[in-house]
Amino acid sequence: MINLNKRHLSLPKALTLGFLIIILIGTVLLTLPLSTQSGHSTSAMTALFTATSATCVTGLTLVNTALHWSLFGQLVILVLMEIGGLGFMTFTVILFFFMRRRLRLSTRLLAQESLNLENLSQLSLIRLIIVLAMIIQLTGTALLFADFYPRYGLVRGLWFSLFHAVSAFCNAGFDLFGNSLESFANDPYLLSVMAALIIAGSFGFLVWQDLLLYRKRHRLSLHTKLAMGTGGIITIISAIIYFFSENNLGQLSHQLSASNRFMNTIFMAITPRTAGLVTIPYSHLSIAGIAITMFLMFVGGTPGSTAGGVKTTTIGLLALQSIATLRGRKDTELNHRRFTQENVLRALTLIFVAITILAIAILILAATQPIPKTSGIEYVTFEALAAFGTSGISLGLTPHLTLLGKVLIMALMFIGRVGIFTVMFSILNADHKQKGYRYPEESVLVG
Repeated sequence: MINLNKRHLSLPKALTLGFLIIILIGTVLLTLPLSTQSGHSTSAMTALFTATSATCVTGLTLVNTALHWSLFGQLVILVLMEIGGLGFMTFTVILFFFMRRRLRLSTRLLAQESLNLENLSQLSLIRLIIVLAMIIQLTGTALLFADFYPRYGLVRGLWFSLFHAVSAFCNAGFDLFGNSLESFANDPYLLSVMAALIIAGSFGFLVWQDLLLYRKRHRLSLHTKLAMGTGGIITIISAIIYFFSENNLGQLSHQLSASNRFMNTIFMAITPRTAGLVTIPYSHLSIAGIAITMFLMFVGGTPGSTAGGVKTTTIGLLALQSIATLRGRKDTELNHRRFTQENVLRALTLIFVAITILAIAILILAATQPIPKTSGIEYVTFEALAAFGTSGISLGLTPHLTLLGKVLIMALMFIGRVGIFTVMFSILNADHKQKGYRYPEESVLVG
């Protein structure tokens, strides 16, 4: 483990460097001839893009995962998804636990930063993360195997079950079918299992801890209430919008029964929030459907989860702050609790920086990437949001990206997974020390 004190490496820089090292290791392994079905080496850019997408649990790919990569290559992708989803610091801490070695303060601080924990006392959560993640993924594997075994046999069915359970729980978006889950649009059982795994992964482990300890504590934290409340409201509203904007997938009425159309609509409301597994080609959606999908990708899941985006708590907090301001109230409250001013300022900063990064990325992509004559700015905007929100859904641009486009999409995936604050603090050499003085206060006109 990097000694932060001796090498003067800040926590954000160490965390950023850790993810980069994992991506580079994955890139080297994926360039090996052993990793491809053809037995030929994969280009460094394709391997780097795939390793970045897997580690950042996104799912955008330049090649067909099912056809291009061998069993070894797919195994590398699975391991990268697991490490990226749970966070490499989680595995580092667990290794120390198994070795019965005491964690250095630098390691503890880095783990705290990696998992979005408020204080070091919450590091006990790491054991829960590993145990809970394994239980959920193994349960998901068993449930999927019941569906895949009759289709693919014992060995292939087991591998498919494990791979897709990990992909769904880690909200990674990779699949071994070549067309995501489009072949299973008429399989409500499989879609229900996959949706449950996606939701379980996007909950966040602090929320899971709260829920598991509820019988003992008889209370939920403000974080859990805000995360679950915001996530639930967004899912319900998006499902209603999809129901009407896509006419409950009426364009596929000749292929799907009414109940299956409803199930696919619900699945569509869940999967854009960083999961990336789809049953309906998004190129078939209406403009309204594409618009709500882009919003969902921007929001993402809960902090401390396997999901990306600006997170549900950020959107929920700013919504409550806006309501409080419009009602002439000074404090932002929920369930008889007041949010700190630091929370509000951090949320505002996060949204501003995210919009700025996306605006710059979209402008560059629009100016440099091939856009079909039948498409508009939504073609590149969708791709940028899919990368930043680590969603992995695509309208078809990714395989046709230029070199600049690939680098830009990889950067967005990396920022979306590692976190805006972590990356920006690394770049700007952020110093948490406060100045010993403050300037006089003065107001400006706003609005």
